[in-house]
Amino acid sequence: MRKKISVEVQSLIDAQDNPFVLIDQEYHIVAANKAYQQAYGISDNDIIGRTCYQVSHRSEVPCHMNGEDCPHKQVFETRQPHQVLHIHYDTHAQPEHVRIKGSPIFSSDNTMYLGEAIFPLAHTEDLDCEHQRLIGQSRAFQVFIENLTCAAKTDAAVLLFGASGVGKDLAAEYIHRRSARNGKPFTMIDCTAIAESVFESELFGHERGAFTGCIGRRFGMFEQADGGTLFFNEIGDLPHSLQGRLLRAMETGQFRRVGGRELLSADTRIICASSKDLRQLVANNKFRADLYYRIAGIICEIPSLHQRRTDIPELADALLQRMGSRDDPSYHLTDDAIEALLDYNYPGNVRELRNILQRAASLSTNGIITAQEIHIDEPIQPVSTESTLHMTDQEGQEPSIKGLESQYIAELLAEHHGKRSRVAQILGISERTLYRKLKQYGLQSIGRTG
Repeated sequence: MRKKISVEVQSLIDAQDNPFVLIDQEYHIVAANKAYQQAYGISDNDIIGRTCYQVSHRSEVPCHMNGEDCPHKQVFETRQPHQVLHIHYDTHAQPEHVRIKGSPIFSSDNTMYLGEAIFPLAHTEDLDCEHQRLIGQSRAFQVFIENLTCAAKTDAAVLLFGASGVGKDLAAEYIHRRSARNGKPFTMIDCTAIAESVFESELFGHERGAFTGCIGRRFGMFEQADGGTLFFNEIGDLPHSLQGRLLRAMETGQFRRVGGRELLSADTRIICASSKDLRQLVANNKFRADLYYRIAGIICEIPSLHQRRTDIPELADALLQRMGSRDDPSYHLTDDAIEALLDYNYPGNVRELRNILQRAASLSTNGIITAQEIHIDEPIQPVSTESTLHMTDQEGQEPSIKGLESQYIAELLAEHHGKRSRVAQILGISERTLYRKLKQYGLQSIGRTG
């Protein structure tokens, strides 16, 4: 039987910009606003009385019975608000990443309902990049997508951190495509693939005659990315001699081509990625502290594949479909093949999974991949060498990042004669934050005169 909701309550629900739905204790929808009806393709007359999990999850059971964090269950048990990240299915049955804020709502007779406000994060098509798609439904993956989506709304520098093979380039492209710079250039620089001798020319361009064999002007990647995004992949491998030049270009937006005198400018957003611990590199004096603070405006950590193991079957299926062509059969994994894939930690992450599947596909004669075609090499064990040991100070202790920051701030204060506003600007933080750090490190008197 359809429950009667007052005109006042319905008016409040309709005033919400995002999809909003009111649900009773038995999971039945008792009211929904227009945004909710449009999101899931159901009219007001058809939606009332249906269960929430049927409409948004396309499921026959509540989401907690599928192992998910259910806001309905939590709110009715605790009578407190509860937020979750979920996968919903739109009017075309396509998955969509959403954040749900569930709150207890009471009627005049003290009957409790669940009020769900739904905030869309990313649709399936938003996760498509040129060569691959970001895929997953695990908790770790959903948190990761929400962080990327939030980062895309700003123009701040972003540092993507994750192990090799997790898809840092896909994450950077996703941020660009969801930002206000979408439609402008997205330029990637692989810091491991360009020789130091030509890196500056690649980055800033050069004028005719700038060096032997230079026969014409070349526009650098900073100019090519004007108005768009410049992505530095594996920024930890950027030669130390170039880090200062990059820092100045980021701080001022200005640069000169190699061999040129004209001061040029470019409006580019910087996204960097690293599989190395940049904070440790800073502590070991292998990466400039000031550059680190400049590029680490927003830090997004990309989960490794073993942290989101439940995504492997869906990810493997998508990778196999992209491997096929019009003339090749579709590839299908048997249950024992999926079990074999799940029983591995993937130190090489998604890249290693792709390699395993490529080998399996080449061994399959009919498109069916069984456990026999899944060949996994023994993990490569790193050899401990002197170069891989942590650098330590004279007392055998690892350098403290806080100590390094304190020293760096003290040097800046001395260099700029105690001008707090200038030091805060260089660090990319507010003056209030700087004052807290000065008090924390006992640096209030540094640079003061008289």
